[in-house]
Amino acid sequence: MNKDISDLVQDFFEHDYILSEELATAIFLLENLEKPLLLEGSPGVGKTMVAQTLAQHLNTDLIRLQCYEGLDVNTTIYEWNYQKQLLHMNLFEKENDRKALGKRIFGMEYILKRPLLESISAEKPVVLLIDEIDRADEEFEAYLLELLSDFQISIPELGTVKAVTKPLVILTSNRTRELSDALRRRCLYHWVDYPSKEKEIDIIHKKLPNIDQDLAEQVVVFIHNLRKSSLNKPPGIAESLDWAKTLLLLNADHISDDIIQNTIGCVLKHQDDIDFVRNKTVQEFLHPID
Repeated sequence: MNKDISDLVQDFFEHDYILSEELATAIFLLENLEKPLLLEGSPGVGKTMVAQTLAQHLNTDLIRLQCYEGLDVNTTIYEWNYQKQLLHMNLFEKENDRKALGKRIFGMEYILKRPLLESISAEKPVVLLIDEIDRADEEFEAYLLELLSDFQISIPELGTVKAVTKPLVILTSNRTRELSDALRRRCLYHWVDYPSKEKEIDIIHKKLPNIDQDLAEQVVVFIHNLRKSSLNKPPGIAESLDWAKTLLLLNADHISDDIIQNTIGCVLKHQDDIDFVRNKTVQEFLHPID
């Protein structure tokens, strides 16, 4: 393994994130090629945590844009500070300075910066997380293209605003819809899968060092077998950790039918999924993983 990449894996580990070599390589390229990184994968596999841990690793700020349908320029890039503009319009008019009025009230000092503009205006490189880009519509993707390719934003009244420093951009997607080719072309790409049994046990031990090895293995085997079932919402890593914490709080040393009946709500969040599990025995989910 490349020394820079191995150092990255070690530093992420010290920040409680266990990186695979492939994902570590993608992050290394993100830092050195100055290209955005698109992370796709099922919900709950740790995509958002990559950006949060990268900001900790670099000792820099994390600027997060949570995507949803209907995002527009005012909520993502900038908005004019109309109150400040009106105040200064009245002041300029009293000074009979109407000729320069238009130029004066359309400057950067009258702009309220939203996450995208804020990220390229920072004095030092920040991590920009564009979370769940698949929840936004294609029109919003078009807003992003200039930023993703040239690290600049065009504002009609001001012209082009170039980045003071280039942010490290991470986009995440749960694949609820297909992203455009134009956006994909501008990004590095990595698929984030559910961790292997061994890696997920390591994650649990990293977060919960006091957990018994046998209990940690039971939790992971149970969760992995759930993911193979036809569920509305398979459990992610966060649910594994929540359940392991719950079992520790209850002083449980193994998973029993009673434990499942009483705590399955920590793992599954759809009633149909809960009914499916409650109608089976614990042993049906504790058989060895193929």
